[in-house]
Amino acid sequence: MSNDGNFTRREIVGGIGVAVTAASFGSTASAQSVAAPQPLQNPVDKYPRPPYKSQSQPWPGLAGKMDPRPDHGETSYRGSGRLAGRKALITGGDSGMGRAAAIAYAREGADVAINYFPTEEPDAREVIALIKAEDRIGLAIPGDLRDEAFCQQLVAQAISGLGGLDIIVSNAGRQQSHASILDISTEQFDWTMKTNIYAPFWIIKAALPHLQPGSVIIGTTSEQAYDPTPDLYDYAQTKAATMNYVKSLAKQLGPKGIRVNGVAPGPIWTPLQVSGGASQEKLKNFGAITPLGRAGQPAELASIYVQLAASDASYANGQIYGSSGGAGQP
Repeated sequence: MSNDGNFTRREIVGGIGVAVTAASFGSTASAQSVAAPQPLQNPVDKYPRPPYKSQSQPWPGLAGKMDPRPDHGETSYRGSGRLAGRKALITGGDSGMGRAAAIAYAREGADVAINYFPTEEPDAREVIALIKAEDRIGLAIPGDLRDEAFCQQLVAQAISGLGGLDIIVSNAGRQQSHASILDISTEQFDWTMKTNIYAPFWIIKAALPHLQPGSVIIGTTSEQAYDPTPDLYDYAQTKAATMNYVKSLAKQLGPKGIRVNGVAPGPIWTPLQVSGGASQEKLKNFGAITPLGRAGQPAELASIYVQLAASDASYANGQIYGSSGGAGQP
């Protein structure tokens, strides 16, 4: 303070700095007091471990009939507005990673359309109810992805029902275990190829004219793309192709401001496994060979799908994010 009782400029600026600093500390302390401490969880025993019960369902299977029932984040995922206002189309959104992504996206503020095979209606109804519980648009579009005309219709319905489209998650897949290539008919091979490879091609092609810069495309590949098992000859090929189209499209669409990435799960507990995707012996010990000693749950991948869709991951393009319990690649 000067001799005449007035504050000097240095004293005023310094006082403001102290006040701002104090306010910052107060704000931080307040935020920390609001957030409850999160206890550490051991990933080894966080979820059920093998041996799992012997069980079988007709393809494509229902999550609601699995034992144990998969965790898609129904009660655990907490959103924070990372995808507010976004509009997503997810194939295979009734169960597995697609369902986990749909729940997470809605809780992050996105409107979501899900596609599924018509026989998966019971699972799909549960997902739509969870989306709508977040006051978001939940759009159910059943149909067979092997039909090009339906894939085009799927995109059109999603755009119309959501009022636009800026996230595409190609997650639906067909997986059938065969001990020998001699056991795979041309019809079965064609079914796998059309579901896993043709459908994303048709869907992306139909959607691309409507995608604006900042939009994202996410493919679901697999550790099978890098380290295939002998019983998944046709499925593993499609997952290698998925990895490849992700990297190719990322280079093609990156200059347009559209990011393309992929998720590569390891052994995840989904209806794929109980509806012909694994033998009963393999199912019993599913995931046991991983360092965590168990199968993963769809909920454990939800945050990856969110991260790849969120705008703060804007430098992630052409990337494959693995989640395999320590086994497989990348």
